Amino acid sequence: DALKDLDEMGIIRIGAEVKEGDILVGKVTPKGEKDLSAEERLLHAIFGDKSREVRDTSLRVPHGADGVVRDVKIFTRANGDELQSGVNMLVRVYIAQKRKIKVGDKMAGRHGNKGVVSRIVPVEDMPYLPDGTPVDIMLNPLGVPSRMNIGQVMELHLGMAARTLGIHIATPVFDGA
Repeated sequence: DALKDLDEMGIIRIGAEVKEGDILVGKVTPKGEKDLSAEERLLHAIFGDKSREVRDTSLRVPHGADGVVRDVKIFTRANGDELQSGVNMLVRVYIAQKRKIKVGDKMAGRHGNKGVVSRIVPVEDMPYLPDGTPVDIMLNPLGVPSRMNIGQVMELHLGMAARTLGIHIATPVFDGA
């Protein structure tokens, strides 16, 4: 079960949901006779000499880093990547986490607009549209002309037009394609 999301090279696949302790990169290293743990002695008793030769040194998900694997980058000397001496391959795994937003968090949009969360209020305390739909987020309108990010205004207008027309506009870049 721990190996179900690993590819043939022992590297986690993109899109896999991972939790604390899951293997990201499978790795075994040779070991000497004297560093056998109790579990390893049991494995040796069951499987013989094959289990004695290696120790599991796999890269695992650290405490509190649960999420979804978004990207895996593999660096090797064969590809011309510069690695430290003694390193033949370097694997970087990027994990995206969903977190609850809180006061003080910084948010940024696609158009250079950015801001800090100053207050979180219950939905009943938020303003609402004429049809009763509550507003999710409020931005300071002075942020648009001061930064001249007209793309933000265009996206807002197109989103309102699509909602009024009852259509969903899919943009492959932002819909995970």
